Amino acid sequence: MKSPKFPVLDDHIHIDPRNGRGIDAIKDFKRSGGTHICLVTKPSWSLDVHPSSGEDFAAVFDETLAIAKLIEEEGIVVFPLLGVHPAEITALTPRLTLEEATLVMKEGLDCAAAYVKDGRAVGLKSGRPHYETSPEILNASNQILFHALTLGGELGCAVQIHAETGPCDDVVEMAGSAGMDATRIVKHFGSPETPLMPSLVAKHESIPELCQQKRKFTMESDYMDENERPGAVMGPRSVPRQTTSLLQAGKISEEDIFRIHQKTPEEVYGVEIRI
Repeated sequence: MKSPKFPVLDDHIHIDPRNGRGIDAIKDFKRSGGTHICLVTKPSWSLDVHPSSGEDFAAVFDETLAIAKLIEEEGIVVFPLLGVHPAEITALTPRLTLEEATLVMKEGLDCAAAYVKDGRAVGLKSGRPHYETSPEILNASNQILFHALTLGGELGCAVQIHAETGPCDDVVEMAGSAGMDATRIVKHFGSPETPLMPSLVAKHESIPELCQQKRKFTMESDYMDENERPGAVMGPRSVPRQTTSLLQAGKISEEDIFRIHQKTPEEVYGVEIRI
């Protein structure tokens, strides 16, 4: 196989050998020109973990890192992002009080922060529900998100957030109060109008225009790797294929590719990206 001419990073992808294609999906990613991924932890229940304390999330993080090692054996560079999916609060509250669930999720983020501190992960994952919920749960979720941003500020690491569709303007003020640089908050499944760092799905129609503006953003598939939902949200080949397609069509340049897939993620995650 020829060496790639440029790096291609998928900024939000799940690989799940238990419930999905696992390493076969990574092989597709590599064959299509992919070189680097941000491997994001899945919700605890998808790995058959049902936390009652923050330390229980360690099983999720350890399995994520074990998967990362398998991926690296295929020649793909992995940047793990560990944390607590915002939908955990909906899963926890039937068996815990809202206060208990909030504490468990904050402690789970503390647990993830320990992995970042010792170099086993490059950043945290957090957010708030992207679906309709009660004001009480939304308030608790914002407290959890604020805790994640505080940890990100203390650690000097990125925080990737899963939240409602839209700009999430209020998170900038939240980051300022938490002592975190908002330019290192990645809005997963983002949109151009967000003041945070947008991670755009590979098919996003604004990518050529944003490249003309020299805007900073990353690209993602949000591939879930679940056999029950094959190809959701996009397949593992989508980021490298779309990058190559846009280049061949003259809609983006190699300079744009290096900004999307190397320079921007290096700045956001504090990593080095080479091919």
